[in-house]
Amino acid sequence: MLKGIPSLLGPELLHALRSMGHGDDVAIVDANFPSASNAKRLVRADGHSATGVLRAILQLLPVDDLRQDALRVMEVTEDPTLTPAIVEEFERIASEVEGRTLTARALPREQFYSAARAAYVIVATGETRLYGNLLVTKGVVAGGS
Repeated sequence: MLKGIPSLLGPELLHALRSMGHGDDVAIVDANFPSASNAKRLVRADGHSATGVLRAILQLLPVDDLRQDALRVMEVTEDPTLTPAIVEEFERIASEVEGRTLTARALPREQFYSAARAAYVIVATGETRLYGNLLVTKGVVAGGS
């Protein structure tokens, strides 16, 4: 155990987050997402919700403030105008942790899959709510002089 680090962030995920650079994406995906067949790097977080994983990750990872679409989700296939409750929860968590209003851009399914394949890491959660998939672009941590 380490002080100040959420316990659900294991060594593999901590290594991936620390290895990421500005502009790299982390994909937090639900239990239905084909993570193993799409990941360059896969970290499993079975038994944890996507929202819990997001909250833990954002304790350490800054969200890019240069991109309007630093948060991306998968749009609802049957009705792209719908916003699932889990997406609203993603936005609320990210906004709360970042101290600014963040909204997620919805991508068509295949476009989301393509973006997830390009992500630095895919974190496979045990999330069972449908459309519980999110891409987060890493920002910068301002250094002191």
